[in-house]
Amino acid sequence: MKILPVLCLEDNYSYIIIDETSKEAAVVDPVEPEKILRVAAENGVDLKLVLTTHHHWDHAGGNNEIKKLVPGIKVYGGLVDNVKGCTDKLQHGDKLKLGRDIDILSLHTPCHTKGHISYYLTGKEEEDPAVFTGDTLFVAGCGKFFEGTAEQMYQSLCVILGSLPKPTRVYCGHEYTVKNLQFALTIEPDNARITQKLSWAQHQRQGNLPTIPSTIEDELEINPFMRVDLPQLQEKVGCLSPVEALREVRRRKDNWRS
Repeated sequence: MKILPVLCLEDNYSYIIIDETSKEAAVVDPVEPEKILRVAAENGVDLKLVLTTHHHWDHAGGNNEIKKLVPGIKVYGGLVDNVKGCTDKLQHGDKLKLGRDIDILSLHTPCHTKGHISYYLTGKEEEDPAVFTGDTLFVAGCGKFFEGTAEQMYQSLCVILGSLPKPTRVYCGHEYTVKNLQFALTIEPDNARITQKLSWAQHQRQGNLPTIPSTIEDELEINPFMRVDLPQLQEKVGCLSPVEALREVRRRKDNWRS
């Protein structure tokens, strides 16, 4: 399983996922289809699937165009998310196959949008799995609660994504890492892992390099939204439960200016 990040628009990530045995590929959120097809051609792969995380234009806006450019391509999206160009709707637990070696599991992770889907991929046994989290989970952050509640985001982030194997690589929808880590330090100023990761992320961005992938293990150490089960974090934000703490951390982030 080879994963190629493709920076689109200002700070969006699309991803081309290649099954190296068959040279078949899927693309996550191809908002700039011509750019995606150029990268696919450079790598000699055959695009078969579009995996749409959610209906927002900067993720699903290229679907109709890529269908014109790649006749017969399948476009997947969440059952209740009204994804542009969708040919196949997914529910939580649905399974897909890419090529010979890659299995794809659909995870319904609502809140940012009602039908948001994250895609969990496993390849050959020696490879770490990968999850494509759209705008539900960012490196050190999470998406705004546009169509859902703190209860839903807790279930999506901390229960569903948080229970994936710790080495799982996290590929998110935007390059927001530096700002997210700066905010995370306002919640946990004494968390050395956040400070280290921020220094690394700033160095990456100075070199115009991506800060993805993260891992689930990393997120459980640096992401305040995924650390709300910890009594010490609840105490820092004056809350008595994980969901309350998540709501409060999101409120603070919404009002925060770097």
